[in-house]
Amino acid sequence: MAVDTLSDVLRTVRLRGAVFYAVTVGPEWAVEAPASAELAAMVVPGAGRVIEYHVLIEGTAWASLAGQPPVRLAPGDIVMFPQGDAHVMASAPGVPPLPFSMDWMRATHDLPKPLPLAIDGAALAWGDAARRPDGHSDIVCGFLGCDHGPFNPLLEALPRLLHVPADGDGAWLRHAMLQAACGVSGPGAGPGGGALAERISETMFIDAVRRHAGSLPEHATGWLAALRDRQVGRALALIHADPGHPWNVARLATAAALSRSAFCERFVRLLGVSPARYLARWRMEVAATLLRQGQVPVATIAFEVGYESEAAFTRAFARLVGMPPSRWRAVSVH
Repeated sequence: MAVDTLSDVLRTVRLRGAVFYAVTVGPEWAVEAPASAELAAMVVPGAGRVIEYHVLIEGTAWASLAGQPPVRLAPGDIVMFPQGDAHVMASAPGVPPLPFSMDWMRATHDLPKPLPLAIDGAALAWGDAARRPDGHSDIVCGFLGCDHGPFNPLLEALPRLLHVPADGDGAWLRHAMLQAACGVSGPGAGPGGGALAERISETMFIDAVRRHAGSLPEHATGWLAALRDRQVGRALALIHADPGHPWNVARLATAAALSRSAFCERFVRLLGVSPARYLARWRMEVAATLLRQGQVPVATIAFEVGYESEAAFTRAFARLVGMPPSRWRAVSVH
């Protein structure tokens, strides 16, 4: 049941448009990575959010984020920044980082990907000029674009830094990313190489989310923790299976086999919002996805998400999202 709910939300994210960099670094190095919002229009045009990620293929690396302790990566580990934070990747904490420059991003923007990059101290080279330094480490770096509607509980639930250690289950993913870095979507790739590289990144994100959800401590709170809760997870599955149904606290509490007061207390403790608030916000997320498709009439969308009239839906959408449905459609369709 929880897996179905997670899949439902993942569909609304609409992952797309990976950009790969196959990075080789020397024994001592550090690089600043800017907030993804600064790069979004260049790396994944039209994406509502861009998630930066790094996969350590060989060697050692550390990921650092302001306000959090640095994280050491082992070969096969993945680190993602779901909230788009600026960060530093380095051979060790405290190494002075090479400042990020938009100049090399612009210079490499139109080159085929994955693009080889070599960083040796303060020197950066790319393409045919990239050479492997002595004592090198290999990292696949990239950007994953996704839609960001008015309310996506999954994206809101993910941490600023998501570290997924390598294990037996992740070996296939490390191999796939290595293949991408070696040229699956490069200049000599066969037909469909670019699309394959994009799918690899999307699969990596989904796998990372699932493994993160499975690693949460027993008493964790948040949306992913709520999915695995037997009572609240059952209610969430019902809401996501049929958001247009006239759900109320009594019906959801009955399905969860709890009294209304106990159900509401448990729901709020895990999710931080009431069942009614969650339902209203998820309906707006579903509506926003339908509006983005550009073809479905607003009146039809209103009915699909549980409103008896277009006027009532329009008022609710404007109240929760901050603009009427017609405006959302105009700014979201691309």
